[in-house]
Amino acid sequence: MTTAARKNTSEVGRLLRGWREQRRVSQLDLALRADSSARHISFVETGRSRPSEELILRLADHLDVPMRERNALLLAAGYAPRYAETPLDDPSLGALREGLERLLRGYEPYPALIVDATYNVIAANRGIAMLMESLPEHLLAPPLNAMRLTLHPEGLAPRIRNLREWRGHLLAQMERQIALARSDALRAVYDEVAAYPVPEDSGEEPAEPVPYFALPMVVEHDGHVLSFVSSISTFNTPMDVTVAELAVETLLPADPATVKYLQSAMG
Repeated sequence: MTTAARKNTSEVGRLLRGWREQRRVSQLDLALRADSSARHISFVETGRSRPSEELILRLADHLDVPMRERNALLLAAGYAPRYAETPLDDPSLGALREGLERLLRGYEPYPALIVDATYNVIAANRGIAMLMESLPEHLLAPPLNAMRLTLHPEGLAPRIRNLREWRGHLLAQMERQIALARSDALRAVYDEVAAYPVPEDSGEEPAEPVPYFALPMVVEHDGHVLSFVSSISTFNTPMDVTVAELAVETLLPADPATVKYLQSAMG
């Protein structure tokens, strides 16, 4: 084995061990899931054996490794990346863009947006634009970031009635994603928004509490109190890194008053 090959074998073994430990899976359990042996998994992790491309992908699948990081595993082992990372404006993704835009329009008057892996806004409908009205220009300058727009003290944060609860939910969501994807870019966004000050009087409850079916974002808009429950959708079987990292977030009205207001305001 050449020096370069030994280096590749050691690096991919270190990365695979890191993912396995993060997922809290033993070598034996992983071996059983991936139709291998604990001995072979051990040899791969310690750099004594170079895993095949097929084994790397099989292990990554059972360890739920994000698609971008699967490419990194293949590169570390000396193989070519398996998954393309196509720019969203590439002609080959035209049908995808058209379908997503149609989805956003079809969800109106309710708010919906599409974000990437770091919550940068790729596209949004008129419902989101309505909520963003009167926000300062520096927050609306590209790239728009959904977490920054929501939690910045000059963003939606002062208007959110249950800011402490909603902020806690968003930060916990990001923490889970950072643990899964180990993304430095997402960590940087998290560190920024987690450092934003929280007003002392945040967390006020609505005057007449409603028995919501899920934690809502309760936000004031133009003299009205609106309540939304967030739902996030991703692609089930992506074969491209860009597509794998897209998420469609829809804000479902959580009470009849919000439904009525949105239908009236955007009818």
